[in-house]
Amino acid sequence: MSEADITHPPEPRTHGPLADSQGIVFGALMAAFGVMMLTHMGLVTGQTAGLAVLISYATGLPFAGVFFVVNLPFYWLGLRRMGLAFTLKTFAAVGLLSGLSVVLPRYVTFGEIHPGVGAVLFGMITGAGLLALFRHGASLGGVGIVALYLQERFGWRAGFTQLAFDACVFAAAISVIPPDRVGWSLLGAVVLNLVIAVNHRRDWYVAR
Repeated sequence: MSEADITHPPEPRTHGPLADSQGIVFGALMAAFGVMMLTHMGLVTGQTAGLAVLISYATGLPFAGVFFVVNLPFYWLGLRRMGLAFTLKTFAAVGLLSGLSVVLPRYVTFGEIHPGVGAVLFGMITGAGLLALFRHGASLGGVGIVALYLQERFGWRAGFTQLAFDACVFAAAISVIPPDRVGWSLLGAVVLNLVIAVNHRRDWYVAR
């Protein structure tokens, strides 16, 4: 490596349409699988997905429709602060997650899952999916948009911002699901947000 390469490193390469598409599909599929596992155990999570799960439990409405509607108000912020490309990718990811959450149960079923093990697996699987979306300029809407904006604007870790919102969701969950399920749900949310907080760093990942 030459001195010029050290003092003036090359500009990060951008993801192409094919790379972005597979990243968004992968991220949405992992998140949909994680949510399916989560609801099978009767747990909740944070972010807008967790809010949608909680509303679904409380009202009996299908998660897919609730999740899609809950995210609608956040697209304005995404468009205003993160740009058209980010907003369109996020809209696609949210739409895919909503659709996959309807389709997957036709092909995948679960038996008995210990809630502690399931919560950790949910956090890891969904965290990996969110990392893929973040790295390809997308999110699952809602709090993810706010968290990414705050990270870009102020340097606040996206995972920690989402963890604060999660605390509010879990406080509401106590009136909807048993306390032990809230505890296991909290474990899953902590694992998910730690995956994001530890791995989603711009200085470690330079492609755009």
